[in-house]
Amino acid sequence: MKFSRQTTLRSQATVTGVGVHSGLPVNLTIGPAPLDAGFIFVRTGLEGRDREVRATAQSVIATAFATVLGDGQGPLVSTAEHVLAALRGLGVDNAIIEIDGPEVPIMDGSAAAFVAAIDQAGIVSQSGLRRFIEVLKPVQVAMGDSFGELRPYAAGFRAEVEIDFANPVIGRQKYMFDLNPERFRREIARARTFGCMNDVARLWSSGFSLGASFENTVVFDETRLLNPEGLRYSDECARHKVLDAVGDLALAGLPLLGAYRSLRGGHKLNHAVLTALMADRSAWRVLEPETARRSRTHAEVGSGMMGGMIAPAYGPDVS
Repeated sequence: MKFSRQTTLRSQATVTGVGVHSGLPVNLTIGPAPLDAGFIFVRTGLEGRDREVRATAQSVIATAFATVLGDGQGPLVSTAEHVLAALRGLGVDNAIIEIDGPEVPIMDGSAAAFVAAIDQAGIVSQSGLRRFIEVLKPVQVAMGDSFGELRPYAAGFRAEVEIDFANPVIGRQKYMFDLNPERFRREIARARTFGCMNDVARLWSSGFSLGASFENTVVFDETRLLNPEGLRYSDECARHKVLDAVGDLALAGLPLLGAYRSLRGGHKLNHAVLTALMADRSAWRVLEPETARRSRTHAEVGSGMMGGMIAPAYGPDVS
């Protein structure tokens, strides 16, 4: 394998939108980070001081309705998956993400706005070489009628996602995707979050998804698509599930060399499979060039990625 150099952003770029759950305005700024930093969220606007959280599996405290990152004091950043998908999808290794509210802005329900912000900031190479987490043997998780698996795949990262909804308009869809920046831009980044009207209405009445609208969510009833502009892809729902998987699995802390397969999955399943992989020290290794300045053992890397528990539901998951 050819080990390319790590990357970060040349400068900062800011996006402004609303939180899908609170409906409140929020500003998010992505910018450069040091070598080997990974993805770090900095929650600003809090009383006292800013708080940082690394985007790793250890920091996940809820997954039922979105991927929520936090620390011992509670949740800090909700709906982290779309900005993480944009960073991993475009091949960024290190970034600092500042946010002045509890949720990453939903924007149009896809990763397109974050891709545009990354393009505005620019991507630059750093001095160190990229490392990977290589999947060495299959790891599987079954949760009711949902199933997820990570298995070896030396060519890079591959997602094989299948959804199967009782709603006849969504139905059964499947999408297979080998990750590279060009394909991510073209096939995945613009796929929007989705839900069924009866679910959205119930969430609204319960005080959730207050920022959800036809401008940021693809909505179906039992017979038709309700968004007047239509779909961006005929299989947009399956593609959005791929987007979520790329973002959720970015919490490995390093790019994955492996194939991820999910059936009827979501954030909870994505996190469960990643957690199962990290818990089995024989199932993965850190792959780095022999010329790397320091070698990391499984224990050293694992100590920064494990220990997180799946907490009770924190917010509505319409996709």
